[in-house]
Amino acid sequence: MSGPSGSGEAGRRHPVTGEHKYEQEITSADEHEERPGRSLVTTDHEVIRRWAGDRDATPATVPGTEHEGRPEVLRFDFPGYGGEDLQHISWDEWFRTFEERRLDFVYQEHRKDGSPSNFFRLENPGREDA
Repeated sequence: MSGPSGSGEAGRRHPVTGEHKYEQEITSADEHEERPGRSLVTTDHEVIRRWAGDRDATPATVPGTEHEGRPEVLRFDFPGYGGEDLQHISWDEWFRTFEERRLDFVYQEHRKDGSPSNFFRLENPGREDA
């Protein structure tokens, strides 16, 4: 789990197989994709912050999806992509929910053509349908 420094544990693995289904696991902000277009996975908070910051994305949630006073649906608000329906939240709130739900951050740094990618998905590797 994440400590006070804000860095998550290495990517969570499927509880049965112990493996990730993604091409490359990123465990620190110093690592990058081996080639454009790869599916990457991480739980490292600094990697996630850097990725979002490189895209000017703000941590957010969908209003009305709160559970026990905490955000339930995590998103990022990307400038120019119609995030009017999103509510901005703090990084602390975003990461608290991320850790409590034991999520993996699945993302791309670049598309196959080398252009920046905004693709991301949050998954719980313990779910059988994930």
